[in-house]
Parts: sequence; C-alpha cells; structure tokens
Amino acid sequence: MPGAEAGTVRTKGDVLVTQPPGQQPPQGGFGAPYEPQPGQYGQPPQSYGQQAPGGYGGPGYGYPQPQPQPQPHPQPPGGPGRGGRFKGKPAVVVAAVLAGCLIVGGGVWFATSKGDGDREKKPVAGQPSSSPPADEGKGEGKGKGKAVVDRDTAEKLNAGRKSGEAKVLWIQKNGVDLPRNGSDAYGPWIVGDIVVKAMYRTVSGYSAVDGTRKWSLRLPSDVCAAPTQPTADGKIVIGIGRGTASDAPCESLQMIDLASGKAGWRTSYERPGLWDGLSDVAMAINGDVLTVGRTSRTDAFRVSDGKALWGKLPGNCQPFGFASGPLGIAAASCQTEADDHKEQLVERIDPVSGKVRWTYKVKKGWQVDQFYSLSPLVVSLRKGEKNWAIAVLNSDGTYRSQLAGGTDDYETRCGSDLLTRGKNVDNCLGVAADANTFYMATKPEYVGSDMTNAVVAFDLGTGKSKWKVAAPAGQTLMPMRMEGGKVLIYMGATKGKGGGIMSLAPTGGTLQPALRHPASAAEVERGFSTPRVAYVNGRSLLMHAFVSGVTDEEEIAMKTMISFGG
Repeated sequence: MPGAEAGTVRTKGDVLVTQPPGQQPPQGGFGAPYEPQPGQYGQPPQSYGQQAPGGYGGPGYGYPQPQPQPQPHPQPPGGPGRGGRFKGKPAVVVAAVLAGCLIVGGGVWFATSKGDGDREKKPVAGQPSSSPPADEGKGEGKGKGKAVVDRDTAEKLNAGRKSGEAKVLWIQKNGVDLPRNGSDAYGPWIVGDIVVKAMYRTVSGYSAVDGTRKWSLRLPSDVCAAPTQPTADGKIVIGIGRGTASDAPCESLQMIDLASGKAGWRTSYERPGLWDGLSDVAMAINGDVLTVGRTSRTDAFRVSDGKALWGKLPGNCQPFGFASGPLGIAAASCQTEADDHKEQLVERIDPVSGKVRWTYKVKKGWQVDQFYSLSPLVVSLRKGEKNWAIAVLNSDGTYRSQLAGGTDDYETRCGSDLLTRGKNVDNCLGVAADANTFYMATKPEYVGSDMTNAVVAFDLGTGKSKWKVAAPAGQTLMPMRMEGGKVLIYMGATKGKGGGIMSLAPTGGTLQPALRHPASAAEVERGFSTPRVAYVNGRSLLMHAFVSGVTDEEEIAMKTMISFGG
C-alpha cells in the first residue's frame, strides 16, 4: 500500500520473503506441487451448480491447465483437477510471500481515470440474427444427429431404487457424430424448467423434468467460449468461431434467449496483436454487460442490444478475465519490458463504463488463477506449477488474510481443466464460501481400492482451518455453493453406493442428505467422473464437459447428462 513500511526481510533458502510489520505468516499455505483441476446458483437462471464467485452461489470449475484430450473412457475419480498443498516449510515461505509482498509489493490504490481513452478499433456492430439454414455448421460431414433420451436405462435403474432414494429422471445420450477430436460442452444453464447446453454448432434447451428437447438453435460455426452465468432474465451471449475451420479464431458473438431458444444480435470484435490472437477467451456477465477478456484487453458489450461499451483501457495494464456476478471483479495483467504479462492485478471495474474502482497488486511472478468467491472475495493465485496460494481480500480490495492449508493436499475442478477452449476465471467445483468461512475439498486419496477425501473449513478472518469432515468410505465430497445457511456438497458415487447432494452446517458435524442418488445407478453415475454439477428446484444434474469416443458409435452412444429428482 502506498506509504507502507517494507517490514522485515529475511531469506529462507533462495526465496526472499518480505513481511509487513507486526504480521506473522500463516503456518501452512497453498503453495506446493499442483496438478490440473466460482457462477451464481440458488436462484434462476442458474448455471452448473457450483457456487458462483460471490458467496451467493459461487464459481464452478479450474484453469489454465493442460488441455484435456479426448477420453475414450471415464477418468479415475479426482481428475482432471488442479490441486496441491499449502503445507510444511515451502508453505511457510509462500504464506509469507503473500501475506507480506502482496501488500507491500503494491497494495491497493484508487484509479482516477474514466477508463475511456486509448481505445483500439471498436468491435464491429452486429445485426439481429436468426438461426442459419440447417445445412450450415456441418464440417466434414460431422455434426449430424441429435441427443436422445435413454428412457429404457432410466426405467431399469429406477426398478432397483430403494426407499429414500431419488429417481433417475432422465438420461441423455449424445446422439451426435462429432469431429475427430470431439467437442467441448458448455453449460448447463438452467432457466425455469429448461436446461440448456451448447456443443459444437448447436445450442439446445431440454426439459428439466423429462429431458425432452424443447428447442434447438443451429449456429454457423463452433462454440468456442461462454459465460458461466446468464443474465437475470435468462439471456446469454456465447462465443463462436469466425469461420468453420477447426482453428478459426474465437471472435464472434451470438446472443440467445435461453427460455425460448431465439437468436438475438450477432457481432464480431477485433483481436489485434500477437498476445490477443494467441490468448484464450474468458467471458463473463455482470448485470446487462458481457465482457470478453483476453491477455491484452477486454471488450464489453450490452447484452440487451449488443452495443459496444468499451475496449482497451488507458495504461499498460488491462483486464483479461471477469467473474460473472453482481460485482465487476477482474484479473488484469500488465505489459512490461519483459513482455510476459506476469505482473498481475485484482481489480474492481465498473462493467458499464470500464472505470477502475480499486486495484490490488499481486506480487510479481504470481498470477491470478481463479475467483473462488466474490463476496467475500477469495482469490486463487499461482506461481509456476508448484506454488499455489489462496488470498482473501476485503470488499475495498485491501488484504484480509491468506489460507493456511496445513498438511493436507487440496483440489478444485475448474472449467479450464475440462474444456479445450474458453478459459473463464469463475467456475470451480470444490469450493464454497459464506461471510466468515471458506469450504474446500481435499485431494482424493486411495484408501484400499477406493478414493475418498474430506471438506475443510477455514476462518476467513485468520486463514486458519476450523474443522474437517470426512467423506463416507469410498466416496468423495466437492463443495458447490451456500444455500439456506448451509454448504451444499456433491458426493460422488462409488461401487454399489449412489452419490447425491449433501449439506453441512457452518459448524461442520454430520453430513445431511438433500438428495440421495439411487445405488442402482451408481455405475452410470461413476461414468460421470469429472462432471459439471447442478442442483436446482430439488433436481440434480450431472453433465460431461467434453464429449468424444474412440469410434463414432461409442461417441454417439455416450451418456452426456443424467438428472435425479424426488
């Protein structure tokens, strides 16, 4: 913070540690080896079911990691995901680096610029669009077919259902012959009783009750990015490729009404410069504003009519990813002489005007990875592949605490771990937060032949752990969001035991079932080893974020969504 004293400086190994006066580093912290791994949920329209960054429903899944390759068979529980530990001696160093240098190295300052000038070429204004002809969007003879409801399997599984267990409401098979390398699947977005999924060159809405298709919109090119959350009135803007080539740049936008499936405006935007052209796209919705972030800039559009609001901001630091939700919280990077964009910031930006309200400077070399929650503001930070830290900021951007992980390894599962294109910074499964507590999943470990883990609660004021609750034997727990003062958790299935949606009180204690999936469906549920998870109106939904198969037949028969209900 400007004017702050440097505090004490000491060395530990070959790491320089700066510590503010009177502050002791937390014992333990996220910052050890890490491997690949929040959206507003709780009121419609909703997406995924993980807590959107914001404390009211938070993020959904984790980034940027090695891109997933087509998986002919389900992966073992726990992967892909990003994890690691904040423990032992390395953790102490990391804790000190964050507790001290994140503040002393920059801290918070308030911007005075209006955020309008120094803009590059504005995005091209688009016209309202309609669904393209049915023969558009079929590259190399692919994209044929449509998803089908597997009623026979659902009926057989329900025949074995026991008292107290939910029903299998419906199972969806892919039914689409996709290109050679498969396709990402974006969503699900839930608006009323409609579940919406975007995949390849189609966006479709299905009944949340029985899985039947309600509408389908063909697109002229591949879906390449999408926000974690839609607007409050059920509108979304997705990114599509400019052209049908497999490497077509992701620089066109299509607005869609998720309730009706009607296409709204369509526009394109420019991507000048090397960094912009090579960057993944991070999309978010804040109120009636869509932001499209890349490494060197962000462009903002009004969702309701497609009007371009702002583009490149003054100065050499530009936001590259917003978190969807009521607040304009963004990660930003700075162009330096090294031209590596490794100087990064957390900023609050007015999404309508682009005006920066406050800035928190992250220690050089550390990068903003994910927003686990917006209110309270909980930020995942990475340095290379071995150092991981989780910082908690106040609503004005000042430092609050850093989580001390102790001896456990932790894991979250975010969108960039599951998708090949589109790297949002706000949708991780495995985390949730309320005003005073942060809940996080430990990394699953084998106990006998099955994997299991636990949920750990952290005090946001001190960063210290408060309690730990273990999963039932052979099962795993992944926090999703807060609801009714409790943390909702997805519990994975294991052999002979169905999963479900569980809840825990802020004080810990015994897991309580909100929806128990039937044991008869355990093997099918286990096939969704790294799912998107939603829980809305007493119904749970699991969805694959990537669809592929060794053969066309296997790909077409792949179960892509399953829903459970009372």
